[in-house]
Amino acid sequence: MRARQASEEARRAREFEAFVAGAAGRLLHAATLLTAEGPDDNPGARRLLTLALAHTYASWDRLRGEDPYDRTRRQVALRFARGAWHRRGHRYGRHRSAPRGALAALAPQQRLIVVLGLFEGVADEQTAALLGLPVERVRTVRARATADLLHPPRGPAPAAVRPGTAPS
Repeated sequence: MRARQASEEARRAREFEAFVAGAAGRLLHAATLLTAEGPDDNPGARRLLTLALAHTYASWDRLRGEDPYDRTRRQVALRFARGAWHRRGHRYGRHRSAPRGALAALAPQQRLIVVLGLFEGVADEQTAALLGLPVERVRTVRARATADLLHPPRGPAPAAVRPGTAPS
């Protein structure tokens, strides 16, 4: 009996390791986009992914045909959303370095919807169900976020130069 249990645990560990080897890079990229951290300095994204993978591993035997990638991505998104909600006005994670990248200018909810829809290819209906929002709200948020990304606000206008003076 003990040998059979050890064999089952070893099989489970091998299956999970194979999943992580194939999916971790893409999931880390999505988590890094969510946290708006740099690709080389992303402790918040790594923490998000580690917690999501731990949750997936804990429920590995109960997946019953469910896609482990989808399950883990959902966990990353939900943990990010919860963390962003509890840290209003703050960046996700313990390390609060300045956000970088194009998505850093977006609010956390906008970032989440853009990453799920545009980078991960999750349908609006699935995103809405995951976040508990109406589908139209998801579409509106993504449209605004996309417009903000494509047409970022301009910086301040240059100071007016009076005739006869040289610009400094």
